[in-house]
Formats: sequence, C-alpha cells, structure tokens
Amino acid sequence: MQVHLETTGALARRLRVQIPAERIDSAVAKRLKNIASRAKLPGFRPGKAPMKVIEAQYKDSARYEAINDLVRETYPEAVDKVQVQPAGYPQFEITGAEGDGFEYVASFEVYPVIVLDKLSGLQISKPAVEISESDIDKLVDNLRKARRIFKEADRPAANGDSVKVDFEGKLDGEAFAGGKGEDVEFEIGAGQFLPDLENGIVGHAVGETFTVDVAFPADYRAEALKGKTAQFTVTIKEVKEVQLPALDDAEFLAAHGLTPEQGAEALRAKARQALENERNKAVKARLKSQVLDQLLAAHPVEVPASLIEQELPRLREEAAARMNMGKIKADKAKELLPDQLFEATAKRRVALGLLIGEVIKTKNITLDSARVEQALAEMAADYEQPEQVQQFYRSRPDMMQGLRAVVLEDQVVDALAADAAISEVSQTLEQLLNPQAQA
Repeated sequence: MQVHLETTGALARRLRVQIPAERIDSAVAKRLKNIASRAKLPGFRPGKAPMKVIEAQYKDSARYEAINDLVRETYPEAVDKVQVQPAGYPQFEITGAEGDGFEYVASFEVYPVIVLDKLSGLQISKPAVEISESDIDKLVDNLRKARRIFKEADRPAANGDSVKVDFEGKLDGEAFAGGKGEDVEFEIGAGQFLPDLENGIVGHAVGETFTVDVAFPADYRAEALKGKTAQFTVTIKEVKEVQLPALDDAEFLAAHGLTPEQGAEALRAKARQALENERNKAVKARLKSQVLDQLLAAHPVEVPASLIEQELPRLREEAAARMNMGKIKADKAKELLPDQLFEATAKRRVALGLLIGEVIKTKNITLDSARVEQALAEMAADYEQPEQVQQFYRSRPDMMQGLRAVVLEDQVVDALAADAAISEVSQTLEQLLNPQAQA
C-alpha cells in the first residue's frame, strides 16, 4: 500500500492511497467464497454452485463491496503511516485504477498546532460581595410573595391588587378585534395589560363603570392600533388585596423545612446560606468566564470546519430544549433554528475545547474524583430529594461523563487562575447577579 499526504490548506489535507492488486484479489476472493457458501441459484443446491458460476454472477458486486471495505479498512493504516491526526470524518473519492489495483483520496482536516505561550499574563477581576441584611430581607419577602393569597377588599383598587373586570375598547367610536373581555382577572402592576389600562383602574371600587384612555405603543403587534389611543369602558366586578404569610406562620415555615420552634431567625439563617451559595456560584462563573475569555484571546486557534459542523446540531438541540420545542425532526429543527444562529458559538466552543485539552496535557491535569463527588452533592442539594438525584445521576453514564467534563474544566480554570494576577472589586449582590444593574 502506497500513501502520499498533500497539504491543501492551513488545516486541510489530502491523503492519496494506492491499494495493490493482490490485496483486492484477496478481498474479492474472500467475499465470493462467503457468497458461494449461501448462494441459492437455479439448478444448484444452496451453497453448492461452482465458483465459476458464482464469479460470473457476483464478481462485479463483490469487487465493489470489497473496495468499499478496503477503503474503510486501510484508511486508519494510511493515517497512522503518515502520522497525522484527522479532525472529523473524511470525504472519500475513488480516483483511479492501475491494473487490478485502485487508488482513493481521503480529504480531511487536522487539528491545529497549539502553543500555549501566554498563560502567565491573565488579569482576573474577582467580585468581593458581602451578603447584607437588606439582601436577606428581599429574599424573605420574595418567599412570602410566592405563597401569597388574595382576599376581597372593601375599598377602591390599588396597585398590587387582583381585580376582576369587564372591558370594551373602541377606536374612534368603533369596537376592534381583541378589545373586549369579560370576567378578566389580573394583578394591577404586573404588566399583563397596557400601563394606561392598569393605572386607570386604580382608585375605582367594585360596581363602578368608567372610561379610560389607553395609548398603544408605536411597535404594538396589531397594525391598526400602533400609536393610536383607544377608549376603554371598564366595569370593576371584584377587588382583592394581597395577604402575605407572617414570618412565624407554621405553614409558611414548614414549606421551607422549618418548625415554629425554629422560627423566623432560622428562616433568615437559611436565606443567608442560600444567598451565599448563589454568590459563590456567581463569583465562580464570573472568574471562569474571564479565564476562558482571556485564554482564547491570547491564543487564537484555527478551528477545523468539520468540528464546527459536529457542534452545530448539539447547540441546536440545546436551544430547542430551552425553548420547550419538544421532539421535532432534524430537518424541521434546522429550518426553525438555522446554522447561522449558532456558528459563532460553535466556533468558540470548539476553540476553547482544543485549548482546554492542550492545557490539560501541558499541565498534566488529571480528574479529581473527590471534586466530582462534591459537585454531584452540591448539584443534588438544590432538589427536595438529593439522594434520589444522586442515584439517578450515577445510573446514567452519559450524565456522569458530562459532570466529570465540567469538573475537569473547572480544574483547568483553577490551574490557570493560580498563575493569574487577581484583583478584588467590591460589588453588591444585585450587581453580581444582575450585571445590567451596574449601569
């Protein structure tokens, strides 16, 4: 077998392989012998037809199949012979024949050569965040709001109340589609309806009928209403005010795994722990993002197109899952979520994967099993039955492999951060969890 490697681009390679006649003859003979042992031909018992008859009927197809088998069989041998590492599956082409031999070409990309020569110049900004009493107050208030109830109120409607109304909107005295509703319930201030309508209800009591001018925004979805002002006739049929559970309410405490004896202080302590956990996760994510961003910026990588192509379906599947699109056919998913939506992300993900792999080799990083167990425990702790979650993960090799990959990536980040210049920046919890708040 003769092998010749050609460089056709930065990462593109063309491997030309010539298979000698004797190897093909051997493969064809083996295939014909296999066919002969089971062939059913008129005038002969099964498996008893003479080889000449078998050859006359099956030699061409046997040769075609033998060549295909030889391409798959000899490709790894040829790659090993020229000492290259293909990235992705190759494209094969039968290019010619010499005597009874043949030649094929395998076109593929190779992995880029990566030189990690700028690992020591990373500059990391680490958020320094103290959990304040007001942070705890906000979380406790949110926990109470999550278990709120509404009771009828004998007073005019106020912001935050739940109301039941009938309404009918008219534009220049004419009713319009979608402008009428009966027994419609909503919370004032929750943004379910246009602000003018919600605000116009404030101050009116049950039984009142009144008119409110409602301005539609210029980008409103209904073309006929864009930028227009309509008049809505509204009748209030019910007003309910919100009631939050008391901090020492037994049912409220029980919902958070606490007893009345433990009381509100235990709830606040639990809230503090939850916020500290959230802070720690956010700080870790912020550091990881900076490390990986700077690793990629300092070491631009030529990314094999074949690896990007492999990444696109995974990103599309992840996006479809986030959008609750359910199981849809691959071609339909590609139509709804075309490749160009994910190309930049796919390129970044592949490039980082290559760089992280090189860091692992350069720094001799091995997976820390104790950290895997710790990560599994921390992840499961967010669920009501953590032990069952851990058992479920352990029963799924694919999920455990994903968890190990995350842990190994975290170890890479830690190794790089250990050589980085780190400066602390004071932030509030709100700024950490919602970066837009810094503006």
